[in-house]
Amino acid sequence: MNRTKTLLVSSTVLAATLALAGCSASSSSGSGMSGMGHSSSAAASDSFNDQDVTFAQMMLPHHKQAVEMSDMLLAKGSSVNADVVALAEKIKAEQSPEIIKLSGWLKDWNQSSAGMSGSMSGMMSDGDMAALDKASGADGGKLFLTQMMQHHTGAITMAKTEVTKGKNADAVALAKSIVSSQSAEITQMKDLLASL
Repeated sequence: MNRTKTLLVSSTVLAATLALAGCSASSSSGSGMSGMGHSSSAAASDSFNDQDVTFAQMMLPHHKQAVEMSDMLLAKGSSVNADVVALAEKIKAEQSPEIIKLSGWLKDWNQSSAGMSGSMSGMMSDGDMAALDKASGADGGKLFLTQMMQHHTGAITMAKTEVTKGKNADAVALAKSIVSSQSAEITQMKDLLASL
């Protein structure tokens, strides 16, 4: 009788252990075996929430428009103030790799990369973009600075929400970087605008 009880208890403990092991292995957000053996802090692509997805989906078209605005300014050539040109080049150099990063996260998370550009803070309208495209020389530089300050302000607002509510460590780190770098660039743009 005792032997039967011991076997029964051993079987129950074994079954419970296997069930728990199965739960912990399957909780790594559908990444299959790649999530195995990672510490919880290292499993960056396995740990995300709806806010992280929203942040990536919104920041992606936001960054793309900033790069497009920079390209429009750079296409105007030497008629634009050299410091404004340098800033446009810097914005493009910073945000282009971030576009790749944001796209990669959405792919890793099996989420659509289609953003909601119309409802985002700081986005330029088609009319704004056309005005920037047509503006020449000093006027183009001033318009670029004015529009990009608005654009950066919107990005900072989105990034602060991610810092507060996001779960993915990499996404939160990017959001903190955006708040820091774009706040500094807004200060730079105000100074440039005052000097033109």
